[in-house]
Amino acid sequence: MGDELTHIPVLPEEVIELLDPHPGQVYVDCTAGLGGHACMIAERLGPDGTIILNDMDQGNLDRAKVSVANALCPDAPGSAKVHAIRGNFAELPRAINNLGLKADMVIADLGFASTQVDDPQRGLSFRFSGPLDMRLDPSMPITAEELVNTLPEKDLAQIIFRFGEDKSARRIASKLVAAREVEPITTTDRLAEIVRSAIPGPRGSIHPATKTFQALRIAVNDELGSLDALLRSIGIALKKSHAGNPSWIATGARVGIIAFHSLEDRPVKRAISEWTSNDWCESITRKPIEAGDAEIASNPRARSAKLRGIRAGK
Repeated sequence: MGDELTHIPVLPEEVIELLDPHPGQVYVDCTAGLGGHACMIAERLGPDGTIILNDMDQGNLDRAKVSVANALCPDAPGSAKVHAIRGNFAELPRAINNLGLKADMVIADLGFASTQVDDPQRGLSFRFSGPLDMRLDPSMPITAEELVNTLPEKDLAQIIFRFGEDKSARRIASKLVAAREVEPITTTDRLAEIVRSAIPGPRGSIHPATKTFQALRIAVNDELGSLDALLRSIGIALKKSHAGNPSWIATGARVGIIAFHSLEDRPVKRAISEWTSNDWCESITRKPIEAGDAEIASNPRARSAKLRGIRAGK
């Protein structure tokens, strides 16, 4: 898969089993990252296969395309049919239609790549001191710093409560507003310390700022809005395919979505329930698939991953 690939994909064996790839098929990766899942699929598709990679991060997308091309056509990677599309995955169906392709397999891993988390300049983690950015796409206009320093206290509290599900949201927002009046909050470590100071009592194994960082990241990148748009697009495609109309999802296609927290998993679960009740598809995961102890030990990020999957058509 190439020396550059350092990000370990979650639930690798489970994804392969769910998608059941065959030579020559078309695979769509809505959130390519560094191409971990795509490289595994590529090895099974062979040189006649087609892979569509989508990501908001151009750097990761470029690296993923090279790795996937090498996996798809190791003897002649330049001939590999790999389409790299930069942008929000909510806009991906239109791009697939423009390519004149139909997906036999679709995966959407709603997490983000280790290269993003481990880059202090992204501001996604309080493990590093860095600018309070949090944009997955650096060209996006709003940063976490802008939200933290300009939003009214009530709006800040709503973001932290809604997207972080933190019961201390009002107290945290009050602390943030008081702190920014003294000096603007511009770094990840200062934000983390302010949040920590807002939550009294003993400190557990999870850092008190975890939920606030999650909330701000979701707000900055409109992650739930993008997920809703993707689910709507999948639903429309399944409905069209069921009726025998042209669709970017082929009849019999397998679709998998990996969520990492309840704010993502709940809408995915609701959407699948709606699709199956309308006979547009059948569920192939009665319960979400989760990582085993061995995978969690080697890749702690997999601990919260939940994979749900469907097959288009009945």
